[in-house]
Amino acid sequence: MGSLQLLDYAGVAVFAATGALAASRKQLDIVGFLFLASVTGIGGGTFRDLILDVPVFWVLDHAYVLVCAAIGMLVFFAAHRLESRYKLLLWLDAIGMSAYSALGAAKGMAATGSPVVAIVMGTLTATFGGILRDLLAGEPSVLLKPEIYVTAAMAGAAVFTAADLGGLPDPASALLAFATAFAIRGGALKFGWCFPTYRSRPGRHPDDIP
Repeated sequence: MGSLQLLDYAGVAVFAATGALAASRKQLDIVGFLFLASVTGIGGGTFRDLILDVPVFWVLDHAYVLVCAAIGMLVFFAAHRLESRYKLLLWLDAIGMSAYSALGAAKGMAATGSPVVAIVMGTLTATFGGILRDLLAGEPSVLLKPEIYVTAAMAGAAVFTAADLGGLPDPASALLAFATAFAIRGGALKFGWCFPTYRSRPGRHPDDIP
């Protein structure tokens, strides 16, 4: 098993854990845990493969679904022991997002040879599972939070693509990409890094019709 595939399994497992943690916050039953763990764990990769028109990864290798199920059941029996499930959810999401920014870019580059497609696929793969999780669980979406999120995934995908074009082997490119994405997202969680937000003109309410 190659290092990228190991990273892929790890990314699925971590994302599945965030889905199961979201289920625990909503006090769902075991089926809800398994569903949210699976949707979050394989959702981003499924979306990527459908866009690239390649075989969906978990259809070819059922182990990914089994990993999601195992993580969902583990969290179902252990989540009550955690002091802050939402804080852990955010940090695990940062790990999964960082891993998938590299993996999505690698698959996009392998399928098309286009650096632009590689970066887009890395960004989508890294973020779509978390978006689905928050939407289905009724959690505040990570996209609507002020801290940097999508930019971290895009940076990781861009670093992988640049390193790949520069001739670095895939494991080294993936490690650089992971470190970049996690440093940015981790800094955003720890220090509140964010971009300036849009401000309406004085005297005008954002919902006013011009």
